[in-house]
Amino acid sequence: MKLLNLFRKKNSSEIAKDRLKILLISDRVNCSPEMMEMIKTDIAKVISKYMKIDAKSMEIQIAKTGSKGRNVKTPTLYANIPILDLRK
Repeated sequence: MKLLNLFRKKNSSEIAKDRLKILLISDRVNCSPEMMEMIKTDIAKVISKYMKIDAKSMEIQIAKTGSKGRNVKTPTLYANIPILDLRK
């Protein structure tokens, strides 16, 4: 990934694609898109206290995964958060 890509503005198709991803993920786990955005915003605020991140490129996903030895699937949160710099 080129460094300049971090600062380019997303076009409307990329924004629509991101919104559709959030909608599909939220539908799978019975979580509204608004709730997903609130979770994403809260995570970004907390992590920003400790390091500089690219919150606009941040992706979160909730998936249902099974535990070892159990047949029960539980929701699991996955986050892809680009770190720009560590704060000291």
